[in-house]
Formats: sequence, structure tokens, C-alpha cells
Amino acid sequence: MESKAKQVQAIAYMRTSSAANVGEDKDSSKRQLAAIETYAKRAGIEIVGSYYDAAVKGGGDPIERRDGFAAMLKRIEGNGVRTIIVETANRFARDLMVQEVGFRMLQARGIGVIAADSPTAFLDDTPTANLIRQVLGAVSEFEKAMIVAKLRGARERKRKTGVKVEGRKSIGETRPEVVEAARKLARATPKGGKPSLRDVSAGLAAAGYLTGRGTPFAPTAVANMLARGA
Repeated sequence: MESKAKQVQAIAYMRTSSAANVGEDKDSSKRQLAAIETYAKRAGIEIVGSYYDAAVKGGGDPIERRDGFAAMLKRIEGNGVRTIIVETANRFARDLMVQEVGFRMLQARGIGVIAADSPTAFLDDTPTANLIRQVLGAVSEFEKAMIVAKLRGARERKRKTGVKVEGRKSIGETRPEVVEAARKLARATPKGGKPSLRDVSAGLAAAGYLTGRGTPFAPTAVANMLARGA
């Protein structure tokens, strides 16, 4: 017998804007949860938890700054649930820009959002939603371009001071004592003449100066030390 497929799990999220609608004698959160549970049952989704932000406006501030929403995200990160259900898209955020930004943030984390009254609300291609998505995309590209420009400017300023800012660091930067030892070994002696590159490499090895792999430096590496100061 084939095992039954695991049921999709979700977290219910509710929000009430006005403090006047918050309290045991009010039905805002109860009504929202009932609508979410009704949709979930119909869709075959198991509600495994619920979070509520009372007296929190639906526009302006980013959704992750809400206490209830932040607590929900923290739980989601630890329990593997990847679906949030709200009564309506407005309960997620009343401001359309905040909706889109919040939706993108959750998407980046692999989390989906469903509005019980309109399951495709966050995916609908309305002219306004498309415009906001295009603006957000443009802003994202602009921010990336600004970061690249700032990094390029920083590198150029460092170059002007003679500081190496790109590429793999040379041995002269990481092990200047090896370069100094190679220079001393390469100096011509009164009787022996100018040592070869292999002689310098052997001298470095005898003095305990080896490569990161524990082997003697190749003649070409020695030549680079002496030619450019590494």
C-alpha cells in the first residue's frame, strides 16, 4: 500500500488595524482565523499555528517589523513550514507597495503567501501590481549598480596610494621574509659567483622556507621574487 502524501502545513496570520477592534469581546481576529481555517480545510492544508498583530496599521512600515509577524518568521525558520495564509491580501498589508516588498522578501526565503478570499491575489498581474514590480526591480538594479560603483571607487582610491586591491596576494605580501632571504641568497659571492635560481631555492629550503605544500620553491617562483620583489 502506498503511503499517504504528507499534508501541506501552513501558519495563519491575522492583523487588526484599529485598537477599537481589539479585545476579547471583538471578533476581528476570530473572524479572520475562521476564514483562514475554512479555506485551509477546503484546500487540504493543515494549520499548525497562528500569529496576530493587534492595532497595527497595514501600510508604511515593513511587515517584518511587526512583533507578531517577526515571531512567525522566527518560528517558520525552525519548523520547515513554507506557507502563510491570511484572510485577505489587505490583512497582509493594506499598502500595495508594502505588499509587494513583503511578498518578495518572503519569496526570497522560499515562503509563499495565500489570501483565503482570493488564493491568487499575490500573483495577479494587475497593471498597478506590475508597475510596482517593475519599479522594485529597477530600484534593486539601481542599488546593485550603486554598490558596484562604490566598490570601484574604493579600489581606485587604494590604487592611487600604491596598495594592491585585486588578484591573489603575492608571496611578498604574505611572506616578505622569504623574499628577503631569497635576495640575500641571490647576491654574488666573491669566490662562488652568482648563485643559480635552483641554488637559491635549495638555500631557502635549507633555511626552512618552503611553499604552502611543504616543497621547495620552483625556480620560476624564485625568479619572480627577485625580479618584481613579489
